[in-house]
Amino acid sequence: MQDQLVEENTGRNIDSRYPLYFRTLICFAAAGTLVNSINWSSPWHLDKLVVLGMAFLLLAYTAIAYYISRKASAENAGNVRRGLSFADAVLIGVSIALANFSLLPSLLFVTMVQFNALTEGGGRRWFEHNTGLLLGVGAGYLIHEPALVVNADLNISAASLIGVFTYFCAYAYYTHKQIAHLKDANRALTGVQHTSKMRTYKLSKYLPQRLWRAVTTGREGELVTERKLLTVFFSDIKDFSQLTEELEAETLTQLLNSYLSEMARIAGQYGGTIDKFIGDAVMVVFGDDDSKGPKSDALRCVAMALAMRKRAREMKQEWYNKGISRPLQVRMGINTGYCTVGIFGTANYQSYTVMGTHVNLAARLEGAAQPGEILISHETWALIKHTVMCRDKGHITVKGFSTPVKVYQVTDLRKNLGGQQSYLEDHAPGFSMHLDLDKIRNYDKDKVLQALEKAAATLKSKVII
Repeated sequence: MQDQLVEENTGRNIDSRYPLYFRTLICFAAAGTLVNSINWSSPWHLDKLVVLGMAFLLLAYTAIAYYISRKASAENAGNVRRGLSFADAVLIGVSIALANFSLLPSLLFVTMVQFNALTEGGGRRWFEHNTGLLLGVGAGYLIHEPALVVNADLNISAASLIGVFTYFCAYAYYTHKQIAHLKDANRALTGVQHTSKMRTYKLSKYLPQRLWRAVTTGREGELVTERKLLTVFFSDIKDFSQLTEELEAETLTQLLNSYLSEMARIAGQYGGTIDKFIGDAVMVVFGDDDSKGPKSDALRCVAMALAMRKRAREMKQEWYNKGISRPLQVRMGINTGYCTVGIFGTANYQSYTVMGTHVNLAARLEGAAQPGEILISHETWALIKHTVMCRDKGHITVKGFSTPVKVYQVTDLRKNLGGQQSYLEDHAPGFSMHLDLDKIRNYDKDKVLQALEKAAATLKSKVII
């Protein structure tokens, strides 16, 4: 059985039974008008038979049109409905002519044609239906010579008036149902859109931003494999595997998630793209998405690493206060070079990531770094040396590279050193201090000074053996 809902070019879902109802009303009204226009007391002649035959044709046409619409395929349903509407207008034109242009029926039927044309398809349908109406009137002239006097007999008008009145009432009810259906569909669509937005937002947490934007905007074709000059960052927590053996699963999960959340927040703050989390390790890429040039990418990456190191040291004290005695010690490695970026994997599982020798070197530098140390390659140092103070650590042997690699240890941004230094820290057995002047408020300044003076006085008076 053909679906009852037919999709029109207008985007509306129209119950296929409604056109049948409206066509039946029109044809019955036109047939009743023709029957009432016949002078039954006069002798029978050809014109009377033509009018009566047209009335029966209108009734038969409703069944024929229903059969044709039911047999039409889904692909041709729109064209069939359009053709039948044109035929409706032609038959109404013939009926107007055969009814001798009775005033009220003619006005009502012409109004019905205009209304039906405009509601179905606007100006184009209006032109088609009126063309059919005129053709029908012309055909009526050919088969029947209408009276020269316009007939205004109310007896003739009664059938058409009842039929047209019923037609408009039915169409009003139909329109009401369509509006109610559209409101329900709109509410359902709004709910689906909200759900899709929430799912898309959640999905964005698991995908690189460039990949997520390409997929959500339908531009996956732009994700071609290419070579790019990137700055790659790696970090991990020293002896994290031992920490997993000492902590309960819930505590470990909370600790790791809070650490990774902070690292991800800082990476986003500096414009980095998180490529992946590998346990406690973090891989961040600069230059693939929204690059501002190699120098800016490298500088933002190093500034991000300094911010991460600073935050990790603050979290170490927070973890200690929660009973985790093992210190949080983070190692970091950064390298700049040409890498291959794109989609890799199989037909069933794919990943958007960065690969290449320079990615491996960044990972090796992270593994070679001491706890709390940031190691960078010579390529990265050459881009940021005027802004970041670094210490030359000479050459180190890196697994997978045949020749030693020159590396540098990042100290801090030059603007944070000297007399304008805003962050101080130091550590020793039994002693830990980090002082962030940017975060100390004016009304806490005296309190901090008193604490430092008290600590200094206590340390001076104590005899350490």
